[in-house]
Amino acid sequence: MIIKKYGNRRLYDTEESRYVTQDELAEKIRAGHEVRVIEAKSGADLTQATLTQLIIEGREAGKLLPVPLLVQLIRLGDDALAEFLGRYVSAALEMYLQARAGTQAMGLYNPFGLAPFGRMFTEPPAPAPRHGEVDQLRRELDELKRSLRKRRK
Repeated sequence: MIIKKYGNRRLYDTEESRYVTQDELAEKIRAGHEVRVIEAKSGADLTQATLTQLIIEGREAGKLLPVPLLVQLIRLGDDALAEFLGRYVSAALEMYLQARAGTQAMGLYNPFGLAPFGRMFTEPPAPAPRHGEVDQLRRELDELKRSLRKRRK
């Protein structure tokens, strides 16, 4: 699905030939649609920036980041920022995946018959993430670091 983004921040769904809101775009992504966002005038790829904006604004994730941290991130040079984000996101993702796998394993021993997150014990637990997925995310982080370094030069 191609979304054109105009200078006034409006998003145009080229498949449905209509303007969509950020919430509608996020819902389409949650439903499994693959999305590419391009700048209407130049054709520049704005997918990454737009998806980041959806996460920060749509889920109010920005409120989770303290102001002093945001100030320090802005003050960091591109290399330092890439290094920080790469390490932080990798570590946070690894901890999340370990915790999720541990929670699923604990569901097997739940005496009340409920698995984590309210699923019934009779339902199979969600599959644990494959190491390939983690490796792919690490490769993407490395690519982000390289991209930031290139922009700095």
